Amino acid sequence: MQMELELGQEVLARQEVRVSPRLVAANYILELSSVELQQAISKELSENPALEALEVPSCPICGTELHGSICPRCIQRQKINEPPVDGDPAGYRDPWLREPGPARDEEFDPLTLVASEETLAERLLWELGTMLPLEDMGIAEFLVGSLDERGYLTLSVDDAAAELGVDRERVRAVLKALQSLEPAGIGARSLRECLLIQLDQLEQLGVSRPHLREIISHFLPELGARKFNRIAQELKISLDEVADAYEFVRVKLNPHPAQGFSETNARDRDTRALYVLPDVLISKTPEGFEVEVVESRRTMLRVNPIYMALNNELGRGGTSETLSPQERKHIQQYVNRAKLFIAAINQRRHTLLTISRCLVAKQRDFLEHGIRHLRPLSRAAVAAELGVHESTVSRATAGKYAMLPNGEVVPFSHFFTPSLSIKDRIKEIIERERTPLTDSQIVERLRREGIVIARRTVAKYRLQLDILPSSLR
Repeated sequence: MQMELELGQEVLARQEVRVSPRLVAANYILELSSVELQQAISKELSENPALEALEVPSCPICGTELHGSICPRCIQRQKINEPPVDGDPAGYRDPWLREPGPARDEEFDPLTLVASEETLAERLLWELGTMLPLEDMGIAEFLVGSLDERGYLTLSVDDAAAELGVDRERVRAVLKALQSLEPAGIGARSLRECLLIQLDQLEQLGVSRPHLREIISHFLPELGARKFNRIAQELKISLDEVADAYEFVRVKLNPHPAQGFSETNARDRDTRALYVLPDVLISKTPEGFEVEVVESRRTMLRVNPIYMALNNELGRGGTSETLSPQERKHIQQYVNRAKLFIAAINQRRHTLLTISRCLVAKQRDFLEHGIRHLRPLSRAAVAAELGVHESTVSRATAGKYAMLPNGEVVPFSHFFTPSLSIKDRIKEIIERERTPLTDSQIVERLRREGIVIARRTVAKYRLQLDILPSSLR
């Protein structure tokens, strides 16, 4: 038996799915946040000599292109939101002219006020500097630097004295000076001490309640658990007196004295994290809502004219004698790369604009009347409406922010979170309660309004709102 081997060629038609470089670049650029996009642009500008940027002055608040030194969008919003003032029939009030503040000049950036915000630590040290001798300021800096986010001191007097190698009485004297400052309770080493410090300051002003000091000193856990009967029996007082002490602590005393202040150890923080620049601006006009896509800093990208001219010459077959093969390859490679990058930026802007317009159309009631009118909406529904893949909507909205007509900057995830309206209603119910309501009672009130959710869902939303349970409110 003989076998014959033949070598030949055969043409077959076959379909394959290949991802083009343009699509890969577009998807990568689409999912970048504003800050990440600017980093990507800066990196590309440094690596690609065929790409160049033309800086366009833009508003540091909203990102709109400036007209001279004026932001037309911010001025328009001030005209709409601010009431007229005497002698100003147009209703426009310039805060830099009519209110006390820094001198106005063309280079003034209002966000520098945020960046130069005084921290709690800086204020405490400044006040201690007027109270303590110079040799004790090192102790003061050590104690202030040891405060946690609540304003509590995280170590004992003995530990501080051993760490600094000084007499414990000097540390105790500095701590006493620290605890005399505002906010009341700063520098306490426990919740009990924090409340007692605040009580001392209130008593100096003539504000107090009978038996309150004794209750805080010996029955604080029972007071938090609302075990009024046990406290009344131990102290031989009435339930009304215990309930009055509880209400006084709840209303007048603050368990977290540093809450609401800047971080105590924030000298080296990045102040850019204090504010968020929007990717999309949504404004209200007489014709309806207008959507505009902006970047964190307006930048116009273009192909370098010299590279573009050389590339066009190569396309027409010219300059073949003056340029080497390596130079021709260099020009074509970087010009194509620049065009691809610019196309991806433009595609990102177009996709964000299309999705934002769809969201505005779907959530019009939310934009006009507030969070209570937020409709249930999924990314899949938006994708189906626009005829794109759901992953495209997810990439386009992840990590992006929109400025609403009232000036509030919110993440795009707000448009897909109908539970925000329920959370707002729960918060309002608790704020208006006369006596603390249990989660079950809140469920019943919501059910009367047509909102049906489980008790454990109310408990979850309450925790997300940082609201204590009824037994501790």
